[in-house]
Amino acid sequence: MISDNPSLSAIDHARHVLVQNKVSLLALVFLVLLVVVAILAPWIIPHDPLATRLDRVLVPPGTEHWFGTDQVGRDVFSRVLIAARLDLAIAFSSVLISFLLGMFIGGAAALWGGWLDRAVGRITDLIMTFPLFVIAMALVAAIGNSLESIIVASAVVNMPFFIRLSRAEVSQLRVRSFVEAARVGGARDTDILLRFMLPNAMPTMIVQVSTGLGWAILNAASLSFIGLGIRPPTAEWGIMVAEGATSILAGQWWLAFFPGAALAMTVLCFNLLGDGLRDILDVRSRA
Repeated sequence: MISDNPSLSAIDHARHVLVQNKVSLLALVFLVLLVVVAILAPWIIPHDPLATRLDRVLVPPGTEHWFGTDQVGRDVFSRVLIAARLDLAIAFSSVLISFLLGMFIGGAAALWGGWLDRAVGRITDLIMTFPLFVIAMALVAAIGNSLESIIVASAVVNMPFFIRLSRAEVSQLRVRSFVEAARVGGARDTDILLRFMLPNAMPTMIVQVSTGLGWAILNAASLSFIGLGIRPPTAEWGIMVAEGATSILAGQWWLAFFPGAALAMTVLCFNLLGDGLRDILDVRSRA
């Protein structure tokens, strides 16, 4: 029997997809736990992430310091947890900006066409011609080395993907019968775009959000790794990997391993989650 409750049907469909796709389910569980840990990090970390203890320098992982200590005696486990809070905040902020602006710009260009569509297409192609990380480096260097500049740089390099997706989806939707019916009914173009077209393009855009979050975290960590991002002593995964990389050959492997593993797992899980989201949000796959 088919349920009359559409929200229940959507929940059942999502549950079915996640049960069938164990990899996406594990990625979702990891990311949910990571977000919870990031929110609660200031209250659950066992040590002050900035406190130095010269009598506990470069202590290997053990019962007191699960991930060991760094060159000045700071607890690596506490720093990895508190760094998740910063990296996720950068990722969510930058992707939210690029998602909203990119979706509207791409949708408007496809709906109105003409010179606007050509201009948006050329600018997007021009941006994507260059390596996006190089563009992010240039923006941070030009704007200034700050948290806000990292968010802006990550948003700018992520935006072309959302613009392209939105343009493609709206280009297909503008010839659909419900759009023509809305025009006949006297709806304005902006109302058609915001009420009919963009909501129908949302499933594809949400999948790109998942991928964009992984890219934004990797971008922020990479900028910090080369010295253009967050500055020490702030705990951030890229900084921690950079500081620990020089100590690997000396035997202090834990300094770079644990923040690097957290970074790699987070980026991987965001990408894996995108596959599950694609199936969950595709209403055509519901039976």
